[in-house]
Amino acid sequence: MDPVKKRIRELTDEITELRRHFHMHPELGFQEFETANKIETYLQNLGYETIRMTQTGVVAMLDSGRPGPVLMLRADMDALPITETSNVAYKSRNDGVMHACGHDAHMAMLLVAARVLRENKSYLNGTIKFVFQPNEEIAGAIHMIEDGVLENPSVDAVMGIHVWTPVDSGKIAITPGPVMGGLDVFKITIHGKGGHTGVPEDAVDPVIAAANLIQTAQIIQTREISNLKATVIMFGKITGGTKSNIIPEKVELEGSIRFLYPGGPDSEEKPTQRFIRIVEQVCATHRCFCDIDITHENIPLINHKEMTDLARETAGDVFSGGTEIIDNQTIASEDFSEFSAKVPGVFIFLGAGNSDTGTNLSHHHPEFDIDESILPKGVEMFVRGAHHFFEKADRLSFLTQPSSDTVSW
Repeated sequence: MDPVKKRIRELTDEITELRRHFHMHPELGFQEFETANKIETYLQNLGYETIRMTQTGVVAMLDSGRPGPVLMLRADMDALPITETSNVAYKSRNDGVMHACGHDAHMAMLLVAARVLRENKSYLNGTIKFVFQPNEEIAGAIHMIEDGVLENPSVDAVMGIHVWTPVDSGKIAITPGPVMGGLDVFKITIHGKGGHTGVPEDAVDPVIAAANLIQTAQIIQTREISNLKATVIMFGKITGGTKSNIIPEKVELEGSIRFLYPGGPDSEEKPTQRFIRIVEQVCATHRCFCDIDITHENIPLINHKEMTDLARETAGDVFSGGTEIIDNQTIASEDFSEFSAKVPGVFIFLGAGNSDTGTNLSHHHPEFDIDESILPKGVEMFVRGAHHFFEKADRLSFLTQPSSDTVSW
């Protein structure tokens, strides 16, 4: 058996124990203090020097001692504000907080990959930067970038892995181009004039304006933007009123706009700008006025073609025996997009869904779990991906040609 594969197999129990530890002790974004302590202790025991960055983030570097490019490997750390309802032995011990997206697995895989890569440093010609990032669920990546995570030394490429229950265990999805959506989050307050439901003509009803708005906003994705360009506008929260016979003064709406293309104000589609136009005009039609608050949370995640090709070649080695390498796109968002917008990157979906073991529930479900048998494959993808990156560095155009301000995909 290949020595790297053999070593990872020997560490299977350790990978699982790490994942279950993180699962039992979840922490919300920028509150991952115990999580960071665990990561630092593990890495320091291997001989790494670690630094804290962006409050709870942890960074460590492996310098091969030979010249070459810098590859960043990233895992996210934060959990979600969800009460876990499963009965597994490693169920969350923190009330109202749960690793319901797989970040516990990501940390475990990258930690053990850091161990195996350090043990096999002779394969490397350059530097690996291990980054454990806080607050992925609310765009923590951009804060790490602002704090200099891509500098000192300057990062040349980046790789990330996400366990993914919509993809069956034993499969892996690696797709060039757009793979995850951009995300804008909105909060709208519609102001009317309160009154008695028995005399509605004396009031200005924000409830009917809100109802009309929810319906009318859907024309953006069905009538204004091509159905070949994925756009989803969802309302997730509606608040208004105090009693059944009172017309309220205001109604509040919250939701999200997701898109699988560059969706900023300079784009052809301009989904958020179209949305603002409709909100204002619908409110005016109903004699209301509105306050609109938009948070630009994530940009689309776009995989670089050469990094994608390298990752697919790596998967062919890791998943020997004809395992299917598939394409996968989702309108869900991920702030790894901030890294891959700055340097060539690839984001990989590691299949973790298994209906036989009940681990095929949606991410963010209160009983979310993964097929843990895939964890060693994730470690090997990190390890062999790094090996292949350094082996083929002289064939990667973004390393051998003059740099550009734009990351091509």
